[in-house]
Amino acid sequence: MENMLIIKNLYASIDDKEILRGINLTVSRGEVHAIMGPNGSGKSTLSAVIAGREHYTVKGEVTFMGRDLLTLHPEERARMGLFLGFQYPIEIPGVSNVNFMKAAVNEQRKARVLPPLSSAEFLKLMRQKMAIVEMDPSFLGRGVNVGFSGGEKKRNEIFQMAMLEPILAILDETDSGLDVDALRVVAGGVNKLKRPDNATIVITHYQRLLDYIVPDVVHVLYKGQIIKSAGPDLALEVEKRGYDWLIHQG
Repeated sequence: MENMLIIKNLYASIDDKEILRGINLTVSRGEVHAIMGPNGSGKSTLSAVIAGREHYTVKGEVTFMGRDLLTLHPEERARMGLFLGFQYPIEIPGVSNVNFMKAAVNEQRKARVLPPLSSAEFLKLMRQKMAIVEMDPSFLGRGVNVGFSGGEKKRNEIFQMAMLEPILAILDETDSGLDVDALRVVAGGVNKLKRPDNATIVITHYQRLLDYIVPDVVHVLYKGQIIKSAGPDLALEVEKRGYDWLIHQG
């Protein structure tokens, strides 16, 4: 399989506080990777650095689709097909979901040297993708995430992911605050969007999400380092034994 994302010896700090301490990670097309770890281990920092969030001092190598990711602005990374699902999706008052998505999709198509979608084509695409996450059509006219419940915000993010069809999706604690029904819908959407040519990184505290999204590889992150990588059974073991046994083992 072709390596899509290659991270070598990645360090990241903010305000002189070191958070990532030498991350090495390779993600290939068609794979699902899960990153687990206790609070403060650096999971969200890793996703933010890959997506291009400012304010971090970064050292090391991150190659995406053969390009040096660390030299690219966040919008350039997005145009290349990188998608970040936020742990706490923000509200955008005054901008409807339909207008937001139309602008985003056509910007992505422009980057791929494709013509913009007509209104009819766009609405047809939206209906198809909304069905994947069981989204009510009334959400289209509402402001982006405005007044949405936690579950609705996460569902809306998977809808955005479905519309943009990223090559690499990073989902930062998508299961946070979800009840069982919302978790099933969100995870089902992620599974339906999996293709042989794309990849997903799922960041989570809990094994329960991995009951629905079965990863190819599970990584445990602790104090800014990956201390263990193994198959999906590792998540089950962490659920039973916690992280202490791995920490002491390392």
